[in-house]
Amino acid sequence: MLDTIRIPVMPSSPLQTTTESHNHSLKNGEQYAEGINWDDLGFGLIPIDYMYTMKCSNRENFTQGQLTPFGKIELCPSAGILNYAQGLYEGLKAIRTEDGRILLFRTKENALRMKMGAERLCMPSPSVEQFVEAVMQTVQANKRWVPPPGKGSLYVRPLLMASGCNLGLGPGKEYTFVIYASPVGNYIKGRTALNLFVEHVYHRAAPGGTGGVKSVTNYSPVYQPLTQARAKGFSDILFLDSETGKNIEEIAAANIFILKGNVLSTPTLKLGTILPGITRKSIIDIARDFSYQVEERVIPVEDLLEADEAFCTGTAVIVNSVGSVTYQDKRVEYKTGEGSLCQKLYETLIGIQTGRLEDKNGWTLEVN
Repeated sequence: MLDTIRIPVMPSSPLQTTTESHNHSLKNGEQYAEGINWDDLGFGLIPIDYMYTMKCSNRENFTQGQLTPFGKIELCPSAGILNYAQGLYEGLKAIRTEDGRILLFRTKENALRMKMGAERLCMPSPSVEQFVEAVMQTVQANKRWVPPPGKGSLYVRPLLMASGCNLGLGPGKEYTFVIYASPVGNYIKGRTALNLFVEHVYHRAAPGGTGGVKSVTNYSPVYQPLTQARAKGFSDILFLDSETGKNIEEIAAANIFILKGNVLSTPTLKLGTILPGITRKSIIDIARDFSYQVEERVIPVEDLLEADEAFCTGTAVIVNSVGSVTYQDKRVEYKTGEGSLCQKLYETLIGIQTGRLEDKNGWTLEVN
């Protein structure tokens, strides 16, 4: 395990927002971060007090990391992350409970997923214990930035990247593990139902590629089709498989589920093109507890169009309903809101993450 690092008292970040702050107090008389309107958090970067950094050379293991004031990092112009996109990231949340505790959710799963991705990209990675301890230290050092109960969460972003100079094509010679964080509200404002466009020209991933790991290369290629879809009034896009163009895979940054009768289906991970989402995994377990039949399978777009309900899952979106899907010239609407399975699953998952419901599976981890 990593050594505990003492945190000196620091003044408020000079880059914080200037909206009216709310006079909430923490335990032991400590105060929340100033200058934040906790009732109006969006999903954008608010600089906090500390970030965590740990380095290692190629063919070595990560050792001792440290907390430093949040700020810029230096990189060689020929760094592997800049030239060859040798990098991964994770995303998780720290949430404050009604009784003042701070909970993380399935942090070990994030650590394991990063290790899997690091192996695919020929990078060393922190051990599961190092990853979890580093996240714990980062959240503890920035606890005044964890929003009050019900106001949002502290979004935690671990990064693993080739940071050393590396002109030739090949794995980097030095690697850096960084964790930063930001208080956030809902990723989708008001949790409104999504209006999806089924993208049939561009593809997110291909068999044998990196769609099944959280590589940084997976995200910027979706910008163009996503921008085009939003210009037409759609909120997001749903990609089809690259081999046949007939089966649904993921939306831009989340997994998707469809419901027909008592059968809940989500695209299979076996082809290596779907990210193994931690929220996805949790929703599968919760749905089975509710006696739904859950199938991980190849899903033809026709099954999507005939479904009773559709929703997406992810750390940022949590569980969010799909209100409609447009495929070519056909538009289909789905059940949303009260009485929907999506709402039931959302309330259950949030209940566990916030400590309001019993965590029977040991998914949460208290920061102390």
